[in-house]
Amino acid sequence: MTKQAQAISGTVTGNDQHVGFRAMIMKQAIAYNLAGSAKNLPNDVVSFTLQGDEKRLKLAIAAIGAGTKKSSDIKVSTKPATVEPGLRAFTIDGWTSTTRNITKPYDLVFKLRSDDGQISPEDAKVVWGQILKSTLTGDDLKKLKPDD
Repeated sequence: MTKQAQAISGTVTGNDQHVGFRAMIMKQAIAYNLAGSAKNLPNDVVSFTLQGDEKRLKLAIAAIGAGTKKSSDIKVSTKPATVEPGLRAFTIDGWTSTTRNITKPYDLVFKLRSDDGQISPEDAKVVWGQILKSTLTGDDLKKLKPDD
């Protein structure tokens, strides 16, 4: 973490379920090398935390506010949070995929890069695919698409 590390907690409301929303948040964390987590709450709200460089946090929040291709009516609410000094990963709790028919929940983990830099969205998607391939098991692993 840089000396200027900041943390935010947030919620997302709107059409944010079964549209790849937590995956999109994780891809932002990967691209901007941010720690934190994302999970679904029982009331169709996505809850997330992000921490890292302030400028990259703002870029990630802007992308989250734009939503995914399948989401709509997205509203993001954020507030400052306490930085966890030892946090070196971003985790999605209980990830499943409607489009891939993956119903077994997986905890997906991105470990922060040591260079603490930003990477392109394309490179972030490659890292995302590697996380899926190293986490999913059995038949679920066979359900991944070539571009995952």
